[in-house]
This record gives sequence, C-alpha cells and structure tokens, in this order.
Amino acid sequence: MRNYQKSLKTFILFSFLSLLISCSAQEPIPVKAITAHEIEKDLTFLSSDDLNGRKTGTEGIEKAAEFIEERFKKLDLPAYFENYRDDFKIDEIDGFNMVAVLEGNDENLKNEFILIGAHYDHIGSSKPVEGDSIANGANDNAAGTVGVLQLAEVLANSQSNKRSIIFALFSGEEMGLRGSQHLAARLKSENLDLYTMLNLEMIGVPMKAKDYEAYVTGFENSNLAEKFNEYSNDKKILGFLPQAKQLNLFKRSDNYPFYEQLNIPAQTISTFDFSNYNYYHHVDDEIQFMDPEHMAKLLNDLVPGIQKMANTSAKEITLNE
Repeated sequence: MRNYQKSLKTFILFSFLSLLISCSAQEPIPVKAITAHEIEKDLTFLSSDDLNGRKTGTEGIEKAAEFIEERFKKLDLPAYFENYRDDFKIDEIDGFNMVAVLEGNDENLKNEFILIGAHYDHIGSSKPVEGDSIANGANDNAAGTVGVLQLAEVLANSQSNKRSIIFALFSGEEMGLRGSQHLAARLKSENLDLYTMLNLEMIGVPMKAKDYEAYVTGFENSNLAEKFNEYSNDKKILGFLPQAKQLNLFKRSDNYPFYEQLNIPAQTISTFDFSNYNYYHHVDDEIQFMDPEHMAKLLNDLVPGIQKMANTSAKEITLNE
C-alpha cells in the first residue's frame, strides 16, 4: 500500500508539472517589457548624422550593420546562414541583409518559421534644409529596425516559441525592395516552410483618431489582422487603413516579395497614416520627432500575438481566397 501511495503521489506531481509546462507554452510571458528608454537609445544611434542616411553601399549602412550584428550576438541569436550577412548585388553596389534566427522549442513545429523584418537602409541625402542634407530616416526606417531588435530581445529572453523565428533587416529597400527580393528567393530555393512574415515600416509616431494601434497593408488578403487581434485577448491592435489600399502599399514594402514568391500571408505593420508625419524622405525625419512611448506600447502589444502565432499547433493565419 505504501508503495502504491508513493507511486500515486509521484504520478500526481508529474501530471501537475506537465500541466504547468503545457500552460506556460500556451501562454508565454515576456521576460521584460520593452521600454521607451531603450527604444530611444537605439533610435538615436541609427538615425544619427554619423550614419549619413544609411544608404545601401555606403560606410553609414556598414555602421548600422555592425550595430545590428553586435545586438544579435549579445542576444545569443545565431546567424541563419553561415554568418549574419546575406549578400547580394545591385549592379556594382554590395548590399547585405542581416539575418538571425531563434530556434523553436518544439521538435515538430521548429521546422516551421515566422519571419519578422524591416529595412534598415535609407536614401542617404535629400533636398537641403538650412544647410542640412542628411536624410536621417528616423521614422523610415530606423523605427522599424529598432522594433525588430526590441522584439528579438523579448522573444530571445522568453525562449517560449515552438516555431522558429527569423529576424531579418533588409538593405536595398529604397532601391526597389532588392534585399527582401533576394532573401525571399533564397529561402524559397531552400524550400523553407515559412508560415508568415511580419514587416515593420514607419512605426515611430502614433496614428490619429483611429480605434486600432497600427494598420496592416493588404488587409483583405488574409485573416492576419483578425487572428492577431483575437490572439491579443481581443484587443484591436491591427486595423484597416483605406489609404493603404488606395495607394497599393501592400506591394510597396518588404512584405511583398515573400507573398509573391512563397505565397504566404506577408504583410506590413505601420502607423504612418499620411496625416501624422510630414517628413517622408525629408532631412527633418529625425529622432526629435519620434515618439518612443508610443513605440514601446505598440511593440509590447504586438508580443502576445506573435507568441500565439509561434505556438498554435495549426497554421491558423491563412490567405483569403
């Protein structure tokens, strides 16, 4: 009888621990919140004059790439390829994406991937204003780059993802989506099982008079926004912006090559709504006009939806027919 009771206690304890582990996997909790202070530090460097507008093929974008590489190393995120740089050519210009991966913790689902990306290049210079010709690109797209790096930190510290997550920063976007086109083709050639792609673009300032935090391009192409909001405890995080459809923004950012080449839900998340920021491709696109508090709130609100995407057993986010 004593052995039976001991065995029963062991069974109950094992079942309880298994339940805890299962619940933890279903509802992962970030290690720490993303802060406005950390966002501001990253934005300050990436949009500084020292980077001279981060044009692809210049010393400025090289400095940005080194910054990104050091961050990936600090987070112990391995390179997806043989190193962090995914090289390509634009005529005689050398371009490179920066690509790291967080392996999933489920033996089966880790072979399915989510890609979170943004372009880290900008245009270099623009029409001078009061002697300043450096187009710093704080909102376009240091903000999106910082978003990817901050999400990478939360998710890497959490280690709660069943699916694997690729973090990709693209160059050559301003030259015609060249970096994302190259990476999408390379992943397709490897027959990568890419579930979905989220692209962060111009998230540095909040939207005006909207009942959602950010919009997704190609809203009607998939159920991404609907499922993402459901995953976020029914908060309305993502919504529809009519201007995005009118201007066909779905095809004008780094999400599109992944949709076009891999036929998956691949959409851009943005808060630039054409009424809340006057400095698109302008030399005044600088750090002082960014809103780190807004960015911190948005990024923290994106985390639960991303975690749920990474952990649901079925691929619930699908293209609409």
